[in-house]
Amino acid sequence: MSKPYSTVIRIRAAVWAALGATCVVSAANADEGYRTNTPIKHVVAIFQENISFDHYFGTYPRAVRNDDSSAYFGQPRLGTPRVNSLESSGLLSNNPNGANPFRIDRSVPLTCDQDHGYADEQFAFDGGLMDRFLAHSCTDPVLGPNSTLGYYDGNTVTALWNYAQHFALSDNSFGTTFGPSTPGLLNFVAGTTFAGTIQNGLSGKGFIANAATTGAVVGDADPSGDICSSKTRTQILMSGRNIGDLLSAAGITWGAFMGGFGDTTCRQAHNNVGGVSVVDYIPHHAFFQYWSSTQNPQHLPPGSPANIGKTDQANHQYDLSLFFTALKSGHLPAVSIIKAAAYQDGHAGYSDPLDEQTFLVNTVNAIMSSPEWRETAIVILYDDSDGWYDHQMGPIVRQSNVADDQLLGPGNCGAPKSTQSGGTAQNGRCGFGPRLPLLVISPWAKRNFVDHRLTDQSSVIRFIETNWGLPAIGNGSSDAIAGSLNGLFDFDHSQGSGRVFLDPTTGQVKAADED
Repeated sequence: MSKPYSTVIRIRAAVWAALGATCVVSAANADEGYRTNTPIKHVVAIFQENISFDHYFGTYPRAVRNDDSSAYFGQPRLGTPRVNSLESSGLLSNNPNGANPFRIDRSVPLTCDQDHGYADEQFAFDGGLMDRFLAHSCTDPVLGPNSTLGYYDGNTVTALWNYAQHFALSDNSFGTTFGPSTPGLLNFVAGTTFAGTIQNGLSGKGFIANAATTGAVVGDADPSGDICSSKTRTQILMSGRNIGDLLSAAGITWGAFMGGFGDTTCRQAHNNVGGVSVVDYIPHHAFFQYWSSTQNPQHLPPGSPANIGKTDQANHQYDLSLFFTALKSGHLPAVSIIKAAAYQDGHAGYSDPLDEQTFLVNTVNAIMSSPEWRETAIVILYDDSDGWYDHQMGPIVRQSNVADDQLLGPGNCGAPKSTQSGGTAQNGRCGFGPRLPLLVISPWAKRNFVDHRLTDQSSVIRFIETNWGLPAIGNGSSDAIAGSLNGLFDFDHSQGSGRVFLDPTTGQVKAADED
């Protein structure tokens, strides 16, 4: 009888320790052999936009029929665990914000964009009272002035609820810091928003905290040098390392795949569900373009499909279409980080849950149909909350007292500690920020499971580091303290093929092969 995978790992670790560190390095150099610390040979992280946990899962797993009496989700599976939700907390009908949360019908997928600034999110939290979300709520033409309290349920975000039913969901995962998209993606790929340096001489107010030209990133600046970055917008570069640097140093294939990246005119666009044209590529969503070491400033393509994931003129930065090329041709990198074209990324104001669902389902279905599926973990997570209401505050693991901070009063998110980064305080990194959805879809994911253990955006890079035996990023990166994603997996018991194919339009299950 074969040993449980955890036992194999303990034996392997003992062997590595006996043979010395060089054996660990050689283990990290293999993309697709057995030499990972889990059965996972491919991580695909899909990084979506601007959703709080309550905005999509506030009544999970109970959904109400749509206004036209349609129902897409149906009844939850027997034994579905409870989540820390608006219902379980009693905050649907007795809310401290002066108005109660309300359900948004499937007929209203397009909404206004909420205020999700670094300072204003903290102000809404009000030291943990979570009672000032209406102060910066946008006035939606359909939802009205209290729109930030609106939420969707499983009869709109049907696919995500079905993925939660068949795989693993976290209800205790947070933004690493407060703030909008750029801080979120920097935390996701590097575990830090420090230090950013303004490159183009424009005012840094609202973009960089702590000093005039260098400090922690708190706003949505464009990456300096990207051909699509706006010349009238503040542009920045980051110092230090990111997870791509670590993967390249270890010889592990990886790539960032972004909608519209291959269009060097920077004008490629698609219509969202409301018929509005949206430019696909958004520079301040472009993960690795903020570091000189991982930039592809001219958006050059790889030399060939066989080079996807390897270091060449593309420098691991690709158009989204090349992810599917790599998947079909058998060249899927060990680590793939995906950004949808803007109209499908879920961001209120220009995207929506229905367009997002189409993208997520088509992507997950394609991965499940590939030979790599049995050794793949898909992680779906978000860059920030958009300012949508969520009732649960996370722990403040990093304090800050720059002028932008508002959590405990003007300029106050606690006193930063010198121990935050090797003896140097890194101000402007107040966090954890808002609670965000996180799902793991994999043959090795637990089934119909809710993980309550504390994680944040940098937990994904911690998983990658641990899986391939990589060093930590260092220099204050949150990977050093990030909670583990392992609670969402069962590495001792494979779920067989574990495939669940959904309909991209309805989000309903079309076929399941859960042997």
